[in-house]
Amino acid sequence: MRPRQPMTRAGGRDAGAVPGAEPLPEVDLAALAARSADPARVDAFLGALPSAAAARLEADTGLAAAAVAAAAASRHLARVVASGADAALDVLDQLDRRPAVDATSVDGLRRWRDLEQLRIATLDLTGRSTFEDTVLALSDLAADVLTAAVGMAGATELAVIGMGKLGGREINYSSDVDVVLVAPDGDPRHVQSARRLVTLAGAVVRIDTALRPEGRDGPVVRSLAAYDAHWRRWAEPWEFQALLKARGVAGNEALARRFERLAARRLWSRSFSADDLRSLRALKRRGELAASHGGRPDRWELKRSPGGIRDIEFAAQLLQLVHGQHDPELRVRATLPALVQLAAGGYVAEEDAAWLGRAYRHLRRLEHAVQLDDDRQTHSLPADARERHRVARVVGYRDRPRSSALEELDAELAACRAAVRATHERLYFRPLLEAFSGTRAPLSAQAAAARLAAFGFTDVDRTRQAVTELSRGLTRSSRLMQQLLPLLLDWLSATADPDLGLLALRRLTTGPTRAMELATAFRESPETARRACTVLGSSRRLGDLLVRHPDLIDALGTSGDASPGDRGEAAKAARDTIVGRQGGAVRRALGRHVDRAVLRIAADDLLGDADDRSVGRRLTTTADAALDALVDAAGAHDRGHDGGHDRGLDGANGLGGAPVPEPVPVPVPVPVAVIALGRFGGRELSYASDLDVAFVHAGGDHGDARAAERTVARLVRTLRDGDDLLAAVDVDLRPEGRAGPLVRTVEGYLSYFERWAEPWERLAWTRARPAAGDLGLAEDLLGALRPRLEARPTGDELRSLRRIKARAEAERIPPGEDPDFHLKLGPGGLTDVELCVQLLQLQHGVVTAGTTTAEGIAALAAAGVLNAAEAGALADAHRFCASARNRWTLLRGARGDALPSGDDLARLARSLATSPSGLRDEFRRVTRRARRVVERRFYGTAPPAPGGRASPRP
Repeated sequence: MRPRQPMTRAGGRDAGAVPGAEPLPEVDLAALAARSADPARVDAFLGALPSAAAARLEADTGLAAAAVAAAAASRHLARVVASGADAALDVLDQLDRRPAVDATSVDGLRRWRDLEQLRIATLDLTGRSTFEDTVLALSDLAADVLTAAVGMAGATELAVIGMGKLGGREINYSSDVDVVLVAPDGDPRHVQSARRLVTLAGAVVRIDTALRPEGRDGPVVRSLAAYDAHWRRWAEPWEFQALLKARGVAGNEALARRFERLAARRLWSRSFSADDLRSLRALKRRGELAASHGGRPDRWELKRSPGGIRDIEFAAQLLQLVHGQHDPELRVRATLPALVQLAAGGYVAEEDAAWLGRAYRHLRRLEHAVQLDDDRQTHSLPADARERHRVARVVGYRDRPRSSALEELDAELAACRAAVRATHERLYFRPLLEAFSGTRAPLSAQAAAARLAAFGFTDVDRTRQAVTELSRGLTRSSRLMQQLLPLLLDWLSATADPDLGLLALRRLTTGPTRAMELATAFRESPETARRACTVLGSSRRLGDLLVRHPDLIDALGTSGDASPGDRGEAAKAARDTIVGRQGGAVRRALGRHVDRAVLRIAADDLLGDADDRSVGRRLTTTADAALDALVDAAGAHDRGHDGGHDRGLDGANGLGGAPVPEPVPVPVPVPVAVIALGRFGGRELSYASDLDVAFVHAGGDHGDARAAERTVARLVRTLRDGDDLLAAVDVDLRPEGRAGPLVRTVEGYLSYFERWAEPWERLAWTRARPAAGDLGLAEDLLGALRPRLEARPTGDELRSLRRIKARAEAERIPPGEDPDFHLKLGPGGLTDVELCVQLLQLQHGVVTAGTTTAEGIAALAAAGVLNAAEAGALADAHRFCASARNRWTLLRGARGDALPSGDDLARLARSLATSPSGLRDEFRRVTRRARRVVERRFYGTAPPAPGGRASPRP
């Protein structure tokens, strides 16, 4: 390989000697071995050579240096030389002469492949060829293998199209050789020819045909018309991205040229939308995650990890797709020429393109070095320090007095990857900002508009104005924002609504103090900036919350704990929030505490750091803790009632009097507890959930009942006097509903459920659990009610429940909401699944208070009540509908119970990493399966007509 280049942005070429082996004035094999990258390996190689071969090396300095360089770098190449010394040394003796291809047999083709790879690698290792020379030669090697295989398979009627690095003529030593095969027509005999071709070529190089339409499930060969039909009707964005590299490499040349022209026409006549680019970027992120260790980047992985080879290739390809439709100069296949053309057209800064080119060569050379050793398909440096030290010497690093070759390699690799990642992240938007500022504007207005649209910013003028406002001026905050904006815009572009996010960011920085605080926070914590951009571009409600309370930004700094958290700690934190506060200040302080918690939960949700189950449990813990704090505050208010001083939720005396400085410590006369019901009871709150509660008190006389009623009424008013999770409190599931008292004693509840409770009320209370206040009192109530709540329903009760549910299905969907795509009330939706599960739990005695619907389904399956298919159908529908409802509520800024349509559906689909049609199709699939289970297991028959009787299903 050529002498290394230090990977600093300003670094020049190393003046060290040729890596691998340094030429000496006379042939001294022992000295050559000692100075090689791996002396022990070279000694073993020389010792295994036949005496005639050793004599040839001793007589020729250049030949010896070439052989030693190859052996030190590669066990595979050493074996090639040792197994056929005469032929191998002939190749090494005439490195500028390509050996003739042996297409007489597979074995002959393999031998030729080894000798040609030996020649290419030795030119590379001894510094006689550039990186570009090397990859072109390796690509031609693969093409020659395919050409020979076409002849041996009798498949000359087929065209072999190189894809990926083969198509771009930038293949590496152990690349997959990506191809697709084209037939002149649909004759099935072409399939046999194609299979023979793939088998023969695959015996020599690593053939991969997975880039064909339908991947490994699709036919191995298609006609040109079939390819065209696929591209016009079914092709995904990544398939068009792959066409950037498509090039005929073997077989029917005329057919290959026709394929190239058709592929180019389909590719460059297609506008790449923001959704297309999001899908491509999501694929890349999944690749990064796959190359990581539990989400932590692999520091030795060279290709897919952040700052690796793929960052450079992907950035170039993405910009080609955005601008290549209007600029034919960008329609080049290889990465390095693409960077040159992008810089020449003003699409990227010249210095960024030059740096990425240098980094690309450096990373690819390291990749070559690890692949050469054993002809292995790997993209990672060895974790073992000794092996990595050998690789460092192979690529040209040398031990120096102050640092070893290994230390220099590790340091330069870390710096290179950090710089590549930073350049990659700002590459898309830096030229736009320069164009907006007018300081340097090689990017045309048309190109700027195309790039903004491709990245999801739909209004060029509004974006320009927002960017100008964010970065104008000479203040320190404006300078910081100018540096941060390329990265912020990149993060915003990955959200469901970049325009919304940019507007919120602009509002968030209104005023010099705010702008400085935000810019400083973002500079000091890029993770805070990334999470903030995700929130701002994904949720109008959360964006408004941050604009009102910008100090909550720090709550976004890191991912929260995905576990529900300790209830006691959460309750203490909520109580500490309101210590020393009075009146409305109590509610405002607690509201901010709840908002902070919900903001962190939502950020984790939007960034994929929390699933729906953990979101539900964390929201529930937050609500439990806040209710606990407010019940305490309400109790403190009542301590002064009947002659004492009033403090607490209503300030002085609940009627607007002046606050009293110190409370009188009178014991609370009437203990009160809060019972959680519905989804709150099941610990699966969503952003759209009502906070269904009931209250119980432990008073003994009518005066206690009045005091408890006042306390609870004040508590409910206080809860509703806000705009947060707590404001959705709903007390309508209490006995007698809105006509009944807000709070009862344990005996009052027992009497009601014994004498008057309807079957649906029992069902509604199956998930009841203690939530706040006097938890012992709540346990007493639920323990006493449990036999009544969990009694198996009679036949009349079952019929009543089914009639009520059928009537609700006909009447409950509000006007203006799409009944065909209703996530909550539609057939197979959340209510269907939850009621079905609760009824089956009652029927079969599988009731466990405070469990989620998913846990209930699992318990029913474990008890044999549901079979695996039924449990899967219910769980899938519930998970899908809960997830879509949660996300739509965040995006909309208000409760969203039905899938939206139009642009709103597109935003929701983007946020859930799918397409609008894909989202609706998945809704239909999961809810139809769930509905069949509901009809069979809830109704036992077809649903009855509202008010009528169930009839057997036809």
